[in-house]
Amino acid sequence: MNIYAYIFIGAIVTYAIRVLPLTLITRPIKNRFLRSFLYYVPYITLSVMTFPAIIEQTDNLAAGIIALIAGIALSYLGAGLFPVALSCCAVVLISELFF
Repeated sequence: MNIYAYIFIGAIVTYAIRVLPLTLITRPIKNRFLRSFLYYVPYITLSVMTFPAIIEQTDNLAAGIIALIAGIALSYLGAGLFPVALSCCAVVLISELFF
């Protein structure tokens, strides 16, 4: 099959996934379970993409896990995204020097 056919089919499927909910759902969603589910979908998607990358992108698995724990602890204490990211980078750098 032609490569352009694959690209075209992929574009149609992606477009349909994004447009169909906008056209089919015209009333506000009142179901409490569905509203809760849709509220947490972006956070779950971001977590699923981010957590494996944090652990797997380092040369040493232990350095990634230590950085993940440090990032969770800092964010729990109320640090913002930028300080947490900088701190995790520093933790990975220091951890890889010792391992």
